[in-house]
Amino acid sequence: MSTRAQTRFGASSLLLLAIAFVVAVIVSDHLFKGLRIDLTENRLYTLSDGTKAVVRRIDEPITLYFFFSDQATRSAPSIRDYATRVREMLEEFAVASRGKLHLRIVDPLPFSEEEDQAAQFGLQSVRFAATSAPIYMGLAGTNSVGDEEIIPVFYPDKETSLEYDIAKLVSTLAEPERNAVGLISGVPMAGQFDPRTRGMRPPWVVYQQVSQVFEIRELGTSVDVIPDDIGVLWIVQPKDLSESTQYAIDQFVMRGGKALVFVDPMAVIDTAVPAGMPQGMPPIGQSSDLPTLFKGWGIGFDAQEVVTDARLALQINAGPGNPPVRHYGILGITRNLLNAGDAVTAELGSLNTAMAGHLRALENSKASLKPLFSSSPASMTMPASRFAMLPDPTALQQGFTPGGEELVIAARIDGKLASAFADGKPETAPETKGDGESVEHLAESASPTNLIVVADVDMLSDQMWVQVQNFFGQTIADPFASNGAFVVNALENLAGSSDLISIRSRGSYSRPFTKVQELRVDAEARFLQTQQRLERELAETERRLGELQSAREDTGSLLLTDEQQAEIDRFIDQRASIRKELRAVQRGLDKDIEDLGTILKVINIGLVPLLLTVGTLIVIWRRRQTDDA
Repeated sequence: MSTRAQTRFGASSLLLLAIAFVVAVIVSDHLFKGLRIDLTENRLYTLSDGTKAVVRRIDEPITLYFFFSDQATRSAPSIRDYATRVREMLEEFAVASRGKLHLRIVDPLPFSEEEDQAAQFGLQSVRFAATSAPIYMGLAGTNSVGDEEIIPVFYPDKETSLEYDIAKLVSTLAEPERNAVGLISGVPMAGQFDPRTRGMRPPWVVYQQVSQVFEIRELGTSVDVIPDDIGVLWIVQPKDLSESTQYAIDQFVMRGGKALVFVDPMAVIDTAVPAGMPQGMPPIGQSSDLPTLFKGWGIGFDAQEVVTDARLALQINAGPGNPPVRHYGILGITRNLLNAGDAVTAELGSLNTAMAGHLRALENSKASLKPLFSSSPASMTMPASRFAMLPDPTALQQGFTPGGEELVIAARIDGKLASAFADGKPETAPETKGDGESVEHLAESASPTNLIVVADVDMLSDQMWVQVQNFFGQTIADPFASNGAFVVNALENLAGSSDLISIRSRGSYSRPFTKVQELRVDAEARFLQTQQRLERELAETERRLGELQSAREDTGSLLLTDEQQAEIDRFIDQRASIRKELRAVQRGLDKDIEDLGTILKVINIGLVPLLLTVGTLIVIWRRRQTDDA
């Protein structure tokens, strides 16, 4: 073949390859539209088994309306990309339902009937940074009996909870009747009147989320009989409950009732000025306990002990002009300390607690105590009184000695339990129920019990796990920890419905740099030792100066003696040296972290490509060896 013919053949081959590539792209775009390979941790972009179970339970048809302003977002590719993501997720739901879910895509143009329909459902247009005008991007659903549920707006920054939000809407429409949760709470979770603003405080976010899944019935803090139609009892911050109320709780559990209990050695969210304290004293957090019930059920809890942890301590603001400090009583429970074998905590991320207590099984207890989450081994307990008025959280570091044991903060209690009222029904308990039926005393549980006890109440408060923002009239709750998911998971698990647990748990998770945390803890320990040495030497110098002053004969003179001046000069030089040492400790911490970052960069940027190159060269060499043979 001539050179010209070879050139023409090569050019033709390239042209054919280019045409084939374009055709392949067009065909694949149509044939494999929406197809993707999910390489994310926890398979965030694949329908979970829980979602499949939810859509399989649909008996009557459900219609979903996805309202998206298609024409109004022509110049906003980022919004359109996320809208495509939402639409594809909805299509996957429809396919998995096998015809039970009907999806309709609606473009609500301004002043159109579709826009009126969106408004009738309660959807609102919102303005995103990438759009010049307000747009719709929400979901409405209806079932065969006329119930309606909506997701007002799909926010791109909440993509990881997309599947759960849709699954929860579908589940609510598929099963309109919700399980009843009886709430006994010593704190105003449902909101209360604020005398400063002369308005109502909104309910806690965790209360709102639970009310979306369950029917919450407020039982108050003085109840003689738990109604039979209560599926799960939710007890929060029980303080000084009457004997009859504790008996009602005991017998509810003995009858096979499930309970989720939150107690606390010092609840920051529930403050009051103790009786007998002078006026003007700042309020302190109150404790809560169920001593009679816990003792009878074999659960150990000391309402005077707070768990502190050097490794899990979170940073808090130390006031204007001061750098953040780590508070040994405010903990960020990492994923490795959650029970991966329990459905409630298996897929959760981090949990935040504040001044939490710890649980244990009492000797000769019939109960089986299974930890759900715990502290790290770098923890110890401190008296709750130490946290009453704590102006400087770094004071907790003084005398801190890790016990080397993980302290259980939350646990599942199961097994057959004996009644906490071994002597029978107390005199204050009613003889009959509200319907006239007599109340029979049960000396032991009729079936194996299932309780979840948590030694912290503050983890329920908004500031510990969620940021609440007002976005053009819409209240948006953006969680930075999994506290809310833990509560709803626990209630659903106790109520016997766990389909949504695996979906919700994928909503958010934390992957902290544990090595950096360990470096920081070690540096803080060295820093504290040096600081304490400086303070001791300062006290010794002041004592020495006082002795020199008292030994002087001219006590009325303001001038320093030569010996006093020499002592002061010596201390100034020594103080400068110690401060230099403190700075060296801090620089050493920064250098350790920077060195760790450099190693990771070398591995990611240099080592991995080098290994791939070496591997490729080895494969080429072996092929050549095979060809030569």
